[in-house]
Amino acid sequence: MDTFLTTDRLALRPFTDTEADLDLVVELDSDPEVMRYITGGRPMTRDEIRAESFARMLPGGFWATHLRTTGEFLGWHCLRPLTDSPAGSADLGYRLRRTAWGEGIATEGARALIEKGFGELGLDRITANTMSVNAGSRRVMEKCGLSYVRTYFEEWPYRVEGDEEGDVEYALTREEWLTLR
Repeated sequence: MDTFLTTDRLALRPFTDTEADLDLVVELDSDPEVMRYITGGRPMTRDEIRAESFARMLPGGFWATHLRTTGEFLGWHCLRPLTDSPAGSADLGYRLRRTAWGEGIATEGARALIEKGFGELGLDRITANTMSVNAGSRRVMEKCGLSYVRTYFEEWPYRVEGDEEGDVEYALTREEWLTLR
């Protein structure tokens, strides 16, 4: 496995443009519970995943997340610059299989990416976004040291229960991260 980053329990590796990696993302994005805050629970089709989410993962910044001990695919983590963000900024994200929920996997992978982002990659600011009603994702952001910045409203292609409450942005600066260490 071409590993980008490891933690005590996890190995994160780049996605490859293979049917095997596409199959992993299809399995993940086919679960209505996993997709609850993305598509309102509508599983995505293989063609949609290939054209949208998988195509977005391949240029980089997204890593397949596996258990180190067994190699089991758990989902993905990302840390990637956004086109409309200032230089030195990156967006943090994660999506996990239900079997990995509540195990600290999202937090462990996100903290490792934050460490790499501020340490090795020289980032100045890391942001993360989720729906206001996604309490689990918000808890992960807070455990990683990110703080609430704002609530905002956007038009999304799918109706999701709770979207009338908007989305939230969280952020962490290098200075704040250094203080937390």
